Amino acid sequence: MRYLVIAAAALFAGVTAGSAAAVELVVNQQHPEADDANPGTARSPLKSISAAAQRAQPGDRVVIYGGVYRESVTLPRGGTPSQPIAFTAAPAANVVVTGADRLTEWRREEGPDRIYSTPWPHRFITWSETGTHPADDYHAIIGRAEQVHVDNYPLLQVLERAKLSRGTFWVDAEHQRLYVWSRDNRDISTLRVDASVREVLWRSKEHVRLRGIRFRYAANQAQTGAAQFAAHNVVEDCVFERTNSMGAAFTGEGIVVRRCTFEANGMDAFTAVRAHRLRMTDCVIRNNNTKGFNRGWGAGNKLALCRGVVIEQCVFEANRSVGLWFDIGNEECVVRNNLFANNEDAGLFYEISYGLRAHDNVFVGNGLADTHGAWGANGAIALSSSPGCVIERNLMVGNREGFQFREQLRTTPRIDDEERVEAVWNHDTVVHNNVIAFNERAQTAGWFATEDGRHWPRAMQKSRPEASGRPADNIAADYVAKDSGGQPVGLSLEALALTLTGNLYDTHPGQPLFQWGCLWDDDHRVFHSLAPVVAELGLEKGSRVGGVSFRDPLTRDFRVPRDSLILKMGCYPRGSVPGVRLGIAR
Repeated sequence: MRYLVIAAAALFAGVTAGSAAAVELVVNQQHPEADDANPGTARSPLKSISAAAQRAQPGDRVVIYGGVYRESVTLPRGGTPSQPIAFTAAPAANVVVTGADRLTEWRREEGPDRIYSTPWPHRFITWSETGTHPADDYHAIIGRAEQVHVDNYPLLQVLERAKLSRGTFWVDAEHQRLYVWSRDNRDISTLRVDASVREVLWRSKEHVRLRGIRFRYAANQAQTGAAQFAAHNVVEDCVFERTNSMGAAFTGEGIVVRRCTFEANGMDAFTAVRAHRLRMTDCVIRNNNTKGFNRGWGAGNKLALCRGVVIEQCVFEANRSVGLWFDIGNEECVVRNNLFANNEDAGLFYEISYGLRAHDNVFVGNGLADTHGAWGANGAIALSSSPGCVIERNLMVGNREGFQFREQLRTTPRIDDEERVEAVWNHDTVVHNNVIAFNERAQTAGWFATEDGRHWPRAMQKSRPEASGRPADNIAADYVAKDSGGQPVGLSLEALALTLTGNLYDTHPGQPLFQWGCLWDDDHRVFHSLAPVVAELGLEKGSRVGGVSFRDPLTRDFRVPRDSLILKMGCYPRGSVPGVRLGIAR
């Protein structure tokens, strides 16, 4: 017993000593005595966040007071599971980390127009001859990284001196000058001009907590996050806005993101790669891809090769592409109790990935931009060559289309072995107890862009490649016969094991109920009632049409009468959804 007491006392002393070693560093650029040589106390604070980052040790806390911090912060070290390093805004402080510098040295150019220029030594995307990424004609301007804001309004970029007009800027890379012409033709020296000069604003390490910081105006190239977070980071109450490309990038397991806003970024709101068990809660993702990057390549946001992601209680609204895009090799992800509203393409797009569970979400107004090439990815939920999914208790109301299958001959790498690339297709998926109503072009659509007729029952297939070996019907996907490229052959709707049941449908006059097959194929079918869907396809057994009524969908009041068929069929979301009124209409 005596030795246990001594050991316990020693352990307590170690914990106390470790806690005592932790310090609080204060950053306050507006303090008259602020200096990076200071000790970092409230009376003698540091002037930059970077100086605090260089000093912070595991267990330390950095408190940042209000101001615009024009710097790129790179953490030399992280914390530990028991002693993370914390960076937090002081109470009620507006802390901005910006990639832009204020430009004040101007020369008016000759001529009647009020065009001004200033020295510009900055070069981005130097590995590309065109200074763009991607280096193609589509992205000749979109793919550049320069940004100029006058009084917080962005100017448009042009590629030639002769193309300058009001509200534009031009970079003369050869002579290292920036030319600017304000919208209102005023003297530029009387205006506030911010030009982006830093590509990355934050580079984190493991076990770091960040709270209350606003990141903006990074000159980051496509596919690069302005703020970059590592494993076991906690990011709370932060804003990622108006960056040239991606607001944030998450890499590593166990990252938590709470109450953050991702808004008006040039390409993606955020990306996540190998961010296993990422948990995103109470976030707002709004109006991203403002530069118009190619939507087939990446825009809005994207997750790749992530396992066990949970996204909940978030708002995905008015993004200039997909609301939430899982692309390439994701596994067992959960999307629940979110609002997807007015995204120009699909609300939720799950592509060449595995095992999505999407439940209790609300989808309204998605896909209405009718973007070229967005077939099968412009409705509420689109499953693209992604097996083993469960879609339940979602409201899909008033979108371009409701629920969609999208199928092509696709392959994907796997998380545990990227060298292992395998064929992937829609199969063994359950879509049940959803409300799918009043969507413009179809309530459920099967966009199967394959030539083998796999989306038809065997009895309805006109012609198809014959499978070698066992027939594909009603056998596990692992045993389906495959061709030399690893693609399945001999498939039929029976073999796909797609279970659609217990859903509640409704339409306005002229709105189709079911589309099966691509509209450009001669043998596609459009169904206006469920009876032939059940009889011919064997889908939607136990589903019904009619009786969908909400209090006021225009105000997102989706309350229903107490005797609603939606409730009786178990199709109503459980729990709350941000920005939406759910429950019983009284």
